[in-house]
Order: sequence, then structure tokens, then C-alpha cells
Amino acid sequence: MKRWQIEPGKGLTQVEVDTPEPGHGQVRVRMKAASLNYRDHLQVSGFYPGGSSGSIVPLSDGAGEVSALGPGVDRVELGDRVTATTIGGWIDGEYDPSMRDQSFGFSLDGWLQEEVLLPETALVKLPAAISYEAAATFPCAGVTAWNAVVETGGAGPGDSVLALGTGGVSMFALQLAKLAGARAIVTSSSDAKLERVKSLGADDGINYAQRPDWHEVARELTGGRGVDVVVENAGLLDLSCRAARSGGTVALIGVLAQFGGDEAAQHCRVRDVFLAGARVIPIMMGNRRMLERMLRAYAQHGIEPVIDSTFEVDDAESAYAALGAAGHVGKLVVRA
Repeated sequence: MKRWQIEPGKGLTQVEVDTPEPGHGQVRVRMKAASLNYRDHLQVSGFYPGGSSGSIVPLSDGAGEVSALGPGVDRVELGDRVTATTIGGWIDGEYDPSMRDQSFGFSLDGWLQEEVLLPETALVKLPAAISYEAAATFPCAGVTAWNAVVETGGAGPGDSVLALGTGGVSMFALQLAKLAGARAIVTSSSDAKLERVKSLGADDGINYAQRPDWHEVARELTGGRGVDVVVENAGLLDLSCRAARSGGTVALIGVLAQFGGDEAAQHCRVRDVFLAGARVIPIMMGNRRMLERMLRAYAQHGIEPVIDSTFEVDDAESAYAALGAAGHVGKLVVRA
């Protein structure tokens, strides 16, 4: 079978390997679609720490059809349409740092291959209304936004949600804010992108290139009160806290906050965070229970994730190039 892998010093390469056989408690899934996240760009560029020190099959998010069962498997059957959590052992409850070693596409081989081996405990059956392409966008970006807006932020009718940027997490946050009956505000440096997100349901857009004081604009849009939930995925913690109301929630999404370099560091001033009075809560994706709830909600309400572009799996390098160019709105997907 074909698979893509990242090798130290070589970047992304496609190779031929034997089709793996599932062991006890494992399931083999024929990949139908997979999606990219910002950390995939960091990984292939050599800037994402941790994970495997050798070759690794990338992409933590995907969906496909069960093609083989290992001994002891009883949660799924041959032919089932499934996706899987990004962190294999995180079924419910809070994240534990020891789970890092169970991260598909980073510690363990991921979805960018014809057949992928997964523990049955990570799998979630897809509702009939959810396509493979849509399902492939949920496990990381989707569930991160669900955790931030719904589980942690508790957004509801009359509240306001501010999403920074127009990537996958932010577009899911926009959709979830509207599903909850909240006002959705999105930032971008592109007027064209802001027009696009307004067509997708955003109530307000702020061009932060034209308004570096975007946090003050956000407060103005909420009558001076400040927003209830900020989805902070831009490494601008102090400004996000100043945009939030006192007692509001700043859901801190980890990648840019951790790896945004000096700019992110200068926007993490403790004094500004303290004076803002907002709750700052780190969000480390989400567990299988959250993924199941989110899939049901999207199926029941007929919501389609925002997919900017789709690439054939043999053209995965073009998908990575588009990810690095950062011109997309929503998710980038590869399909078999």
C-alpha cells in the first residue's frame, strides 16, 4: 500500500509498504479522507517539538471504512464508517499529559496512508448525514472549538464569541456560536476573508491590519461590556483578555500560544491578564465523548464544516503548500 511519511531531514515522501494486520484491540481502517491542521505545517517544517524521532505517517484527523478487525474487537464491524479521536486513549474526562504519547500523526502513525491501524477505543461511528470529507475535519480543529465554545465557554443565547483568524478552529467556533444562539465576531487581516465569513454567518468582522486595536473594537461591538468567549488561537493573550468581559472566558488554544515565538511571548504579560479579570483556560483539543456529541449536533442540525479546498491523496504536497501559504478559510482536506 502507499503511504506518506515525514522523515528527519527529508520532509514529506511517499513510499510503498506492506498492508498492516491489526493486533489485539486494533482496527484497520481504509482512509477515505483526512484533514490538515496548523501543527502539521509546523511538523513538516521541523518546528513542532516532541513526537516521534524517526519517520512518522502524518495527519491526526481522518475518516474511513473499517477493513479488518483484530482479536477482541467488539465496538465496530467490517464496513462501518468511522473517524477517531486525535489522542487515542482520551475517552472522557480531563486531558492528562501522559496521553501525548497516543497522538496520531505525531507520536503514532496517522491518517496519510491507504490503510491505518487504530485502537478500537479511539473510534467513533459516523452518522449517516456526515460525509467522510466532513468527518475528517472534526477530531482536532472541530473538537477543539467545541471544547472552547460549548464545553468550557458555555456560550448560549445572547452571548458573544470572538474567534481570531479564519482557520479551521475559528470557522468551527463561528458555527458553534451561531448554533448556540450567540453573536459571532471574527478577525482577519483580509477584507475578502471577512466578507466570506459574514456569508457563513458571522455577525461582525474586524480587520486587525486596519484596526490594531481590534480588542477595543470587539468591546465596542458588545456595548463596552466585552465578549463572553474569546477563542484565542493567535498568540495574543493580553489583547484577547482585554477584549473579554470581566468574568468571561479566554479559551487558550495551544499551538500558536506555545510556538508563536517572541511575538506570542510579548503578548503574555501577566499584569494585563490579571487586570482584565477574564478566566484563561487552556484547551487541549477534546476527548471521544466530545467528538461524539459534536458529530450528533452537526448531523441533527444539518451543519456542514467549512472546507476551503480538497486535494487528492497523491497530491498531498500541494495540500501542505496551501496550508503553509495560509490563504484558506476553514479546512484543507485530502481524499482517497
